[in-house]
Amino acid sequence: GLGFNIVGGTDQQYIANDSSIYVRWIKKDGAAYLDGRLQEGDKILAINGKDLKDLRHRDAVELFRNAGYYVSLKIQRRLQPQNGPVGHRGDGESGGLPLAAILVPGLALAATAVWIWLRYRQRV
Repeated sequence: GLGFNIVGGTDQQYIANDSSIYVRWIKKDGAAYLDGRLQEGDKILAINGKDLKDLRHRDAVELFRNAGYYVSLKIQRRLQPQNGPVGHRGDGESGGLPLAAILVPGLALAATAVWIWLRYRQRV
């Protein structure tokens, strides 16, 4: 398989008033995971050139099952989390810390160290 699960469709909207198809989770060590480009929460617009707009969920699933060995996906990244469990990997792994949680305290510490060093240098 392709190594990911989809949600959505005209009959099973994942996001209110949106019948698009979304990546719900990516199987660790599956084809999509190993490729690295697809992300949980991505909206899939087309598969192998076939538009996924206004499809029932089961019809979209059938397109993915019959996609063949080489698969081309047209996707749209989700910029902001909306409804649904985006970011959940299903394997118990944490997504990690946001970069700002590491950089901001680190920069504050570095600025303080430079200030102390400059004050000490002026007194010598």
